[in-house]
Amino acid sequence: MKKSAWLPAVIAPVVVAGAVAAPVIANAAADPIAGKDPSAAAVLASVASSRDAQYSGQLAQTSDLGLPELPSGSGGSSLEGDASDVLDLLTASHTARVYVDGADRQRFQLTQQLAEQDVVRNGSDVWTWDSKERKAVHVTLPAGSDVPQTGTTTPADAAERAIAAITPSTRVSDPTAVRVAGHAAWQVTLTPRSSDTLVGTVRLAVDQQTGLPLRVTVTAAGQEDPAFQVGFTSLDYGAPAARLFDFTPPSGADVSTQDLSERGGHHGGTGHDGAAHRGAEPSVTGSGWDTVVEFPAGTADRSTADTGTDTDATALLDQLTKSVDGGRAVQTSLVSVYLTDDGRVLAGAVPVSSLVAAAK
Repeated sequence: MKKSAWLPAVIAPVVVAGAVAAPVIANAAADPIAGKDPSAAAVLASVASSRDAQYSGQLAQTSDLGLPELPSGSGGSSLEGDASDVLDLLTASHTARVYVDGADRQRFQLTQQLAEQDVVRNGSDVWTWDSKERKAVHVTLPAGSDVPQTGTTTPADAAERAIAAITPSTRVSDPTAVRVAGHAAWQVTLTPRSSDTLVGTVRLAVDQQTGLPLRVTVTAAGQEDPAFQVGFTSLDYGAPAARLFDFTPPSGADVSTQDLSERGGHHGGTGHDGAAHRGAEPSVTGSGWDTVVEFPAGTADRSTADTGTDTDATALLDQLTKSVDGGRAVQTSLVSVYLTDDGRVLAGAVPVSSLVAAAK
């Protein structure tokens, strides 16, 4: 697998949200929130009832993970491609438009300076579009599949991961009433009981009427300001215009296709470096907030030097990480990633020392 392919995978914002995920044990029924003083379980369970919601709105995401400031490049060149995009998502604020018409029609627009990235799903058809690169990808999904994820998460994505972390290792607060984007919401705070995790609290704000997650805020242990937050700044319920879910690549765009309609949920690929590893299941050690996920050898092959963008990605990796026993690692305020010399990748919401111990 090319370095430019696996580097974003190990430090992407989705890892931040995924770091709060642990085995699912929530048993509450997915009933609407009832009464003026619902239980925390009822508030969290109501998220499931929002899967068929219809709405459009604007999201704001902020990230302050304590990553070092990096130069734009040397010799007049700058980091390009996936590595640069991921760093931008991790260190800068972003706004996005989202349009949802039930479970299988969505449009997500991430706006950046003089550029836009779109993910458009209409049934089994998914288009991704990068205006800066002028590249479009058309994916045909298997029946019942979820839309492929981008580097940016939504409140619903982050909330579902946090809900999955409700175990005996978590204190769950009583709901408090808040307002988000003009809508009344119940806010529940999850606090890890573990002293080894990097996560301090996760606050979930859920719409009182629909169960839709409106905002997710994650703070690091010992900190008050959010390390990661994503939430609606405006939200209107109702079916978006049908035309928003139709996508035609602009003239002159570089278009590629991928047909997954006949494939299962877990499969290997061919024709790409490291395809055999993409289907490999990661191993999991620990539990709750101390969970460590380990991807197999070959996931991060640092044994050879490539040219071009991959060389830039390698330089960026060396600046982000530090040398530790048996490899290189980076610890942000919420999640750590350890790249072993034999090509394994370990990640978790724990200090680097815990990852090094788990790798032995």
